[in-house]
Amino acid sequence: MDKIKKLIAKKNKNKIVSLTAYSKNIASILDNYCDIVLVGDSLGSVLYNYKSTRQVTLDMMIEHSKSVRMGVKKALMVVDMPHNTYRNPKEALKNAKKIISKTKCDAVKLEGGKKIYNSIQTLVKNKIPVMGHLGVLPQSDKTFKFKGKKKSEREKILKDAKILENAGVFSIVLECVETSLAKYVTKQINIPTIGIGASNNCDGQILVFDDLIGLNPINARFVKKYANIHKQIKKAVSNYSKEVRKAQFPSKKYSY
Repeated sequence: MDKIKKLIAKKNKNKIVSLTAYSKNIASILDNYCDIVLVGDSLGSVLYNYKSTRQVTLDMMIEHSKSVRMGVKKALMVVDMPHNTYRNPKEALKNAKKIISKTKCDAVKLEGGKKIYNSIQTLVKNKIPVMGHLGVLPQSDKTFKFKGKKKSEREKILKDAKILENAGVFSIVLECVETSLAKYVTKQINIPTIGIGASNNCDGQILVFDDLIGLNPINARFVKKYANIHKQIKKAVSNYSKEVRKAQFPSKKYSY
């Protein structure tokens, strides 16, 4: 809970850095720079080539989270609850407890607003920290269009943000939310907002790590590629294959 209190205290003071991780090696690097490491159900598309995060199972999330936990020592570790694991308070509590006990994560993340109010309240009452998620909801939205252009969307997102805060979430991810709306929502609630495609007006940012390093072939507007690891891997594998075929590797230096 100390990590969560420190995170909330950053609102309006220090920007919050967040990234996704699905394995120990990557998590151990991110842990040195991130306030939050999220085991996102985005692993479905990134690692398994699923067309939707709805195909991700609870067991998949748990196994990847166990690996991530070994790499995260300082950051707040959050795990996505996958589709159809929190349809009612009883189901939500059962599955959240399973995630927490098996992965030793610090919190879980749920998508949605008013519809999941009771489930969130139940988790919080049982001392399970919850992160919210509004805007584009990959588990339920059929199209991935940014939210906030229509008046009805703006009103719903703001209302849901306040509902989530009232339910007890410690922060809210705003995904693909129009700039002025993200700014307004951030000012209207007392908990941090974490943006992805929601402008720098949010209290923090999150990206999918594989997108950030240029490993995942995605060209979404909100993704800035800080490296081209795909190119570097190709070069390394190409050099290795050439040396093996020419019997240059392993040389004496790499032999016993």
